[in-house]
Amino acid sequence: MRLDGPVAVGLGDLDEVGDPTRSGIRPALGWRVAAAAVALLAAAPILTLVVLALDGSVGLWPHLVAHVLPRAAANTALLLAGVGSLAAGIGCGTAWLVTAYRFPGRGVLAWALILPLAIPTYIAAYAYLDVLHPVGPVQSWLRWLLGYQSAREFRLPDIRSMTGCILLLSFVLYPYVYLTTRAMFLTQAATLIDASRTLGASYGAAFTRVALPLARPAIAVGVSLVLMETLNDIGASEFLGIQTLTVSIYATWVNRSDLAGAAQIALVLLVPVAGLVAAERFGRRQRSFAASAQRPRRLEPRPLGRTAGMLALALASLPVLVGFVVPAAYLAWSAWARIAFAGLSQGLLATTWNTVSVSAAGTLGALALGLIVAYAGRAAPGRIASLAARLSLAGYAVPGTVLAIGVLYGVGALDRAVAWAASTLAGASVGLVLIGSGAAMVLAYTLRFLAIATGSVEGGLSRIPPSLDGAARTMGAGTLRTLYAVHLPLAKPALASGAILIFVDCMKELPATLLLRPLNFETLATRLYGEAARGTYEDASIAALLIVLVSLLPVAVLARLGQDGR
Repeated sequence: MRLDGPVAVGLGDLDEVGDPTRSGIRPALGWRVAAAAVALLAAAPILTLVVLALDGSVGLWPHLVAHVLPRAAANTALLLAGVGSLAAGIGCGTAWLVTAYRFPGRGVLAWALILPLAIPTYIAAYAYLDVLHPVGPVQSWLRWLLGYQSAREFRLPDIRSMTGCILLLSFVLYPYVYLTTRAMFLTQAATLIDASRTLGASYGAAFTRVALPLARPAIAVGVSLVLMETLNDIGASEFLGIQTLTVSIYATWVNRSDLAGAAQIALVLLVPVAGLVAAERFGRRQRSFAASAQRPRRLEPRPLGRTAGMLALALASLPVLVGFVVPAAYLAWSAWARIAFAGLSQGLLATTWNTVSVSAAGTLGALALGLIVAYAGRAAPGRIASLAARLSLAGYAVPGTVLAIGVLYGVGALDRAVAWAASTLAGASVGLVLIGSGAAMVLAYTLRFLAIATGSVEGGLSRIPPSLDGAARTMGAGTLRTLYAVHLPLAKPALASGAILIFVDCMKELPATLLLRPLNFETLATRLYGEAARGTYEDASIAALLIVLVSLLPVAVLARLGQDGR
């Protein structure tokens, strides 16, 4: 007898119909409840932020509107416009160069253009502040070359400006656009480009009329990521003297001890965040294109002549030079000089351990919650699972400063409840257990990067045929047993890639760490921030170099995944 059609489906769903206590109704309900709990946890900081802002001083809002918000909002809007435009131009241009043309060094540049992702924006700002200082190496060399004797006779424009901030952030963040756009260029059918060429269009016209319009969904995704990172930035903007909304939140909270005022500014910051998310979704919805059922032929790179090839090499190398080579070389030189002069700092080992421990805890937390959300979509699909998957993106969509305020208020209330219970029931004073132990910081990491974990798990599970689920159920395995014995082993590569990305992002996270770290608790990011703020660049260089070296891990993973496009 053949077991196909309705018979096979019936066997696959035997537990769900015949025995609802095993892997049917009750386990499905359990996954939905767990996913809903994660969704509520992800949304709680935003809801807490609203309550905190409404509970603030009535007379504070007019002061913020009159003296803080106009300048901060204008600077933020100008920074977003400049960085978004320049990063889009750099990302699209370099993606088209290494995809459509063949020139010397193209194979190396195809993956080297990803390297600036290993340089956090605040580390790039820290490095260039010293490199481009009036008495720094670049300007000193230029004065020597031009015959000037002092900085009073000749100096470059100060990098501490809006222009300097736009340039720096663009050259560090453009890989988000490069990655998404180049993937689209590689998967587009080459026949469309060939057809435009047969109709008399030049290669440049084929790019502007065919390739670029087809890549608009990918460009929208990349630019939205760039703008999200720009909104989240606090170190680079503050180092370069730009008062953005994010910097204003930090200054209002830390310098003025006004948590309610910081929450009110944070609510204003959520407006552009919501606008970015809506614009990205609108761009993808209005510009979606179907590919052929057959595997499309990839675009054959066009060979360039000697002069044009050298020009293409120079243009494609410039972003790598500015975004990675210069700051990385400066950090290596400064770290070597610091170690040779005074050795390693006594507190560096403890700082490194702090960074690794909280980053590992945040990574495990994000993967655990992401696994619940992603697996609920497979084991118990429906509106609850779909809503939970969307709400899991909340932490990644909002800046770290906004998330930190919501986490601190909620965890602080729980800490006070624990302290009251301990005092009432046992007569003991326990203090702020969760905040003092760093649990609030780990929770912020978990919620901040939950979207990466959910996406990684969903990507791994999507490659597993649903037929394996039915086979496991016919052998008596429930959903948990199927997850442990079937899905996790097969999804292990996706989980490992997600874990690497989350771990490194936790190490680089500055805004949430600055606001939620316990007293006398330093990570590599906060150590670098503090040393740079004091102007002791040599002491900060070792911490910065360690962050960059660890950040190369996900870049190597991305480069390996993109090797097929060389």
